[in-house]
Amino acid sequence: MRSLQGACYTQAIGSSQLKLTLNIVDDLATVDEAAWSALDQGASPFLEYGFLRALELSGSFGRDAGWLPFYVLAESDDGRLEGAVAAFVKLHSYGEYIFDFQWGRAAERAGIPYYPKLVVAAPMTPATGNRILLRADTDEEAVTHALVHGVKQLADQLDVSSIHWLFCTVREQETLARLGFAPRASYQFHWHNEGYADFDAFLARMSSRKRKQFRKERRRCGEAVDALGWIEGEDLTPGDLDAMDGFYRRNVGAHWGEAYLRPGFFSHLQRLAPERLKWFRAMRGGEAVAGAIYLETERGLYGRYWGCDERVEFLHFEASCYAGIQRCIDRRIPLFEAGAQGEHKLLRGFEPSPTYSAHWLRHPDLDRAIREFLREEAMAIEVRMRRLSEYLPYKRGGDASSTVK
Repeated sequence: MRSLQGACYTQAIGSSQLKLTLNIVDDLATVDEAAWSALDQGASPFLEYGFLRALELSGSFGRDAGWLPFYVLAESDDGRLEGAVAAFVKLHSYGEYIFDFQWGRAAERAGIPYYPKLVVAAPMTPATGNRILLRADTDEEAVTHALVHGVKQLADQLDVSSIHWLFCTVREQETLARLGFAPRASYQFHWHNEGYADFDAFLARMSSRKRKQFRKERRRCGEAVDALGWIEGEDLTPGDLDAMDGFYRRNVGAHWGEAYLRPGFFSHLQRLAPERLKWFRAMRGGEAVAGAIYLETERGLYGRYWGCDERVEFLHFEASCYAGIQRCIDRRIPLFEAGAQGEHKLLRGFEPSPTYSAHWLRHPDLDRAIREFLREEAMAIEVRMRRLSEYLPYKRGGDASSTVK
């Protein structure tokens, strides 16, 4: 890759000029934490300072992990951080969840280098969120265009094959499409809080058979363990953190996966962002036997990293689905994202929900072929989501408003 230099970019605003200096750094520790935290993250916590620094400090990304971080910073004349983008040079396609392995193989067969590439994403995290981070009082259009320009310049300076904005917002995807990026359609299963008064109000939307099933699963799970409950981040002990890490690694190993999070990540996250970290834990015989890790904001609950020492009937559904739904209802959190894939979520009230990305490839023939593929894929995704929605457990033609506050 070529050497990297800073850049200065001037964006015209009407008859005036807004001058923005673009600086690019490869270590978040060099960025003022308060300035980064003043940028609008949206509902998601996965580009917040604490989460990214926990990844850095634990070595979960870096050259050895195949994720090389670059932070594109847009600063005004007085040195104020107006916006930022977290971008990563990737030497592989693992840990992204917007899958492009076939693109890489097609490029190889055509003799076109596909790696390294540039990814704008929350590392190892399939959660929608702002990818262009802006101050609330800045000139949104000007800073957005400057940052996209900076990402393109970074791609040129590093001579990467492509740029991929992953799990961006729909609004960002529309902006990026206007700036030359190809939109891609995908979906996950998300739960949306309709203002339910309690868990029974949520169940009231279900058919009688589904209500009985949910209650049976929760009851049977509760009877099989000694205790189920939430542990807040600031209350986690070193033993809890060790157990969380162990569950995570055993679950990854059981599914022949890659443990992207290096040892020490959860300890760093608790220290840097305890208010975000939550653990739903199952106890039996005085020991933790299973748990699911969550990150939480006022606008979203994000389930991650389920793991267990032994199989307990229905415990996975309780820890990864029902407990999160219950918490969102109790705390009036509007959105629950429980991770990628998993059609079992559909039968527990998680709806097919669109996710968004945007792509540009340097090689014109490869770019043209992928854009054609994406147009066809989008039609297939639309049909697939419509068919999946037919399997939701809610009553047909029922009035959901009668069950909520």
